[in-house]
Amino acid sequence: MTTTSTPLDTLGRPMRDLRISVTDRCNFRCVYCMPKEVYGADHAFLPRAQILDFEEIERIVGVAVGLGVRKVRLTGGEPLVRRNLERLVEMLAAIEGIEDLTLTTNASLLAPKARILADAGLQRVTVSLDALDDPTFQRMNDVGFPVSRVLDGIAAAEAVGLGPIKVNTVVRRGLNEHAIVDLARHFRGSGTVVRFIEYMDVGSTNGWRLDDVVPAAEVVACIDERWPLEPVAEAYRGEVAQRYRYRDGSGEIGVISSVTQPFCGDCTRARLSADGSIYTCLFATVGHDLRASLRAGATDEDLADMLRAIWTRRDDRYSDLRTLETVALPKVEMSFIGG
Repeated sequence: MTTTSTPLDTLGRPMRDLRISVTDRCNFRCVYCMPKEVYGADHAFLPRAQILDFEEIERIVGVAVGLGVRKVRLTGGEPLVRRNLERLVEMLAAIEGIEDLTLTTNASLLAPKARILADAGLQRVTVSLDALDDPTFQRMNDVGFPVSRVLDGIAAAEAVGLGPIKVNTVVRRGLNEHAIVDLARHFRGSGTVVRFIEYMDVGSTNGWRLDDVVPAAEVVACIDERWPLEPVAEAYRGEVAQRYRYRDGSGEIGVISSVTQPFCGDCTRARLSADGSIYTCLFATVGHDLRASLRAGATDEDLADMLRAIWTRRDDRYSDLRTLETVALPKVEMSFIGG
């Protein structure tokens, strides 16, 4: 790891978090991310040769840590469909300076992998779960996958210490707003934190409409009516979720309000796509190719210079500025760069 000064973007934001999409493939077809009508049987996913190998990811992460990255999250697609992912976890866990090494997963493959991942050095998991009743959950994932197997994955992760576990729930009006109270009730007192996410206009294929957004304030009010809540101060700069704890001490929830209460001003996240491009915003229209330079023999110093140049030019404020014109821009799909 080459240690250099921490670059700041044009708004004074450091690069602290790196989210790595290890694959553009997923075994779910969630309606807000990879709708089946777009990602059907004939969809052309990235060929293997275009995807970064583990050694290439390790090099980029090492350089990014030298520039100040402290949190690394593996995403997809569904990261657990990438074979031998535990080997990458082990490689990244050995990089000095990473304080938080985590994984976001739909948990469909987590139960048999939890122990292996924990032994390799993974610290935490975040699980996507949009409802607790099978009819709603299967309507969301659109492949008939049952809730029980996701809960099995969560239980397996808890058993091997991959916690505290967070559950991410995307709330879309007309589909699963009734699941808010069910999820809060199920995980109250368990140590697992449910984070309710406003339905976002990521990419161009999920049919986003503002009318489908359930505002975070509505989510909080819905839960507070049953189990009184009080706000919790943010734990660090750039924390995505607004946190609330139950007044009776039964844990907490979070809400992620990218649409109604944007938090661009404190965003410290960069995203590395499966094919080796850096994106400086979840709503980006273009990325910055690192793979070509890597494969052309770039040194770690060269890569550091590239990352520094990309970050210091960064001025992304998409959610702060969201307009009818920006919503219509052809943005990168969430399945390509992770959430």
